[in-house]
Amino acid sequence: MTDFSSLKLLPQILEAVTKKGYTTPTPIQEQSIPHLLEKRDLLGIAQTGTGKTAAFTLPIIHHLFSNKVKAKPARMRVLILTPTRELASQIEQNIKEYSKGMGLKSTVIFGGVGQRPQVQAMSKGVDILIATPGRLLDLMGQGHIKYEQLEVFVLDEADRMLDMGFFNDVKKVIAKLPKERQTLLFSATMPKDISTLAQKLLKNPVRVEVTPEASTVDKIEQIVMMVDKTNKPLLLESILKDKGIKTVLVFTRTKHGANRVVKHLDKVSIPSAAIHGNKSQGARERALDDLKKGKIRVLVATDIAARGIDIDNVTHIINYNLPEDPKNYVHRIGRTARAGREGIAISFCAGDERTYLKGIEKTIKLSITVDKNHEYHGAPAQEVKKPFANSVARGRIPKRSPKKNTAKDGNKGSRRPRKKTNT
Repeated sequence: MTDFSSLKLLPQILEAVTKKGYTTPTPIQEQSIPHLLEKRDLLGIAQTGTGKTAAFTLPIIHHLFSNKVKAKPARMRVLILTPTRELASQIEQNIKEYSKGMGLKSTVIFGGVGQRPQVQAMSKGVDILIATPGRLLDLMGQGHIKYEQLEVFVLDEADRMLDMGFFNDVKKVIAKLPKERQTLLFSATMPKDISTLAQKLLKNPVRVEVTPEASTVDKIEQIVMMVDKTNKPLLLESILKDKGIKTVLVFTRTKHGANRVVKHLDKVSIPSAAIHGNKSQGARERALDDLKKGKIRVLVATDIAARGIDIDNVTHIINYNLPEDPKNYVHRIGRTARAGREGIAISFCAGDERTYLKGIEKTIKLSITVDKNHEYHGAPAQEVKKPFANSVARGRIPKRSPKKNTAKDGNKGSRRPRKKTNT
């Protein structure tokens, strides 16, 4: 079996991956790294949790350190374009760990925070820039980003870029890049638009496909729990009472839904935090850090974070709401069973979500086991109090009085004016 030492990476990199606890390369790493060291373009089809970040960052670090060139102001030698803030931050964190002591400079650029520190970092030039499309275009337009020294371009999570509506921004960035470069494109799936882009972008690429499209990791135990939607908070609470469940990601369909779940868990003394698009970057980073450090054991997220969360020890994924797009189910549950570990994915399915369940099972080509033993299986719906009605009852909102007719034509009490008659 291949080990990292056989991949001909620099000793400093081998030492860093050993400290990270890596012993044997994953299939995407084993198949990609030798070609990338030879400066080949690459098309990588790999779902989340397969180790693709190390697959492209390790040979990039090897190249940069072996061929030292000082980046000029506003320039970078490597551009990694990725869809979310979380993913950008985590890629940079991995790069710093893999290249520790090697003197390489990297920075991240994304929205949701002030641009001044990002402009200052780029004013000195960097070896590696990790960016999201929107803020990158902004800084390009302001003249803070130049591409004359670019050697390697990585388009990560290409299909997610498409799903999130960033595709036109990506094309605008690509149009400004130098023609002579090494290009790497990674995607979990290959819709027509991504396939067309790959053909234009890549030159005689190596294709590495480590899993079938939209497949799920074999080591994930998948369970579905049929439950009325009004009982979902109670079912979640019941599951999380098990203190043996240490690190959990709960996925909701909406931002407000995520906030409601956190509010309920707070009431029953289960430490949790929400992460979604309405949260500031600082709040999102604190929530992730608290989960990693064990300060909380439940992180509630929307799909925007499904591919942006990279935490090795997540044991359970709970789909509080089933996603409408089956691909998002694959990306969600891919947050567990990482680095060769096992994981459990539990999905709550209300009556109006059965169509989504059928779509997921068709996509993953698997019938998910139904757990009929939980206490809310077949339980009647909880009585949901209507806030407006309660407020009226408590006197907080005055009842509406009948609308009076204030017409000035003398027709009080009549809703319709009298018809004019000819005299």
